[in-house]
Amino acid sequence: MDDPQERFTGLYDRYYRNVLGYVLLRVEQGVAEDVCSETFLVAWRRLDELPEQVLPWLLGVARNKLAKQREVRFRRKDLVERIAALTSEQEHVAWDVAEYVVDREQAISALRALPEKDVEAMILVSWYGLTPDQAATVMGCSARAFNVRLHRARKRLHGRLRQEAGAAQRPVRQTSSRFAEES
Repeated sequence: MDDPQERFTGLYDRYYRNVLGYVLLRVEQGVAEDVCSETFLVAWRRLDELPEQVLPWLLGVARNKLAKQREVRFRRKDLVERIAALTSEQEHVAWDVAEYVVDREQAISALRALPEKDVEAMILVSWYGLTPDQAATVMGCSARAFNVRLHRARKRLHGRLRQEAGAAQRPVRQTSSRFAEES
C-alpha cells in the first residue's frame, strides 16, 4: 500500500482490538480507549518508521502510555492528599485495620498477588501469542531477560496457586470471643 491513509487504516483495523484488549486488562474502558487513541496517534505520526513486527511495537507504545497515565494518576492522588492534609489538620480520621484486611482478603487471587511484570509477561505470551523476542520488545528488555522473567513468573504463579489451595483447605478460625458469646 502506497497511500499512507490506507496503510494506517489497515493497521488500525488489524490491531485495534489487540491493543484495546491489552490496555483493558490494566485500566477501565474510558481510559483504555484514550490510551488506544494515543497509541494509534503515535503510529500515525511514525507510519514510515514502523517495524515489520507492528503488534509488539504498538503494545510497547501502549505500555508506555499506561505508565505515563499511572504517573499522572499518582501525582494527582498525592496532590489531593496534600490538600486534604492542609485543610483538615485538626481532624483525625480513624482507620480501621479490620476493614482493610477483609477487603484485601476478598480481592487477592493467585494472579493479582503476582507483580505486574509477571502477569504481563505471561499475558503477552499466552493471550497474545507473542514470541519471546516480540514480548521482550514490548517490555523493553532482551529476549534472554524476558525468558528468565517468564520462567520466574510461572514459578511464582505455581507457588501462589499451591498456597491458595492450601489456604482454602484450612478451617476458618474465629478471631473474636464476642462471636462465640453471641452463638
